Amino acid sequence: MTSSPTPETATHAPEMTQEQMLDELAQMSRGTLDERMGIRVLEASPERVVATMPVEGNTQPFGLLHGGANVVIAESVGSIGANMAAGPGRFAVGLDINATHHRSARSGIVTATATALSIGRTLAAYDVVITDDEGNRTCTARITCMLRDLPKG
Repeated sequence: MTSSPTPETATHAPEMTQEQMLDELAQMSRGTLDERMGIRVLEASPERVVATMPVEGNTQPFGLLHGGANVVIAESVGSIGANMAAGPGRFAVGLDINATHHRSARSGIVTATATALSIGRTLAAYDVVITDDEGNRTCTARITCMLRDLPKG
């Protein structure tokens, strides 16, 4: 029997292939908000994370993608990158996030791409661009995470 993946095993195993890493991340998201929102990670490294999310099921009452859904996927991709950047025995927690909504999405999927702006010993910041099926930018976000040591014991 194998144990459940932990952030440390899923994000700090350099011998893992990208496919194995994505499988571990998918297992970790079971039962979480990411799973409920249909977020699927396609690519993950400390420098760049790409994920998709369906518009359907994540809309506000007028049928548009909910602005909060944009923030959820932005937080998810930025946090994945920051946790990977943190290194063994460390983890990331969100410190600040902001988002600017440029245009609406009514159907299809959106794709969020987090690109590292700065990765240091205690902070990691990511620029997140969210686009629709046609490649139009729907939202731009920035997330800053604090990198911390795992508790001892």
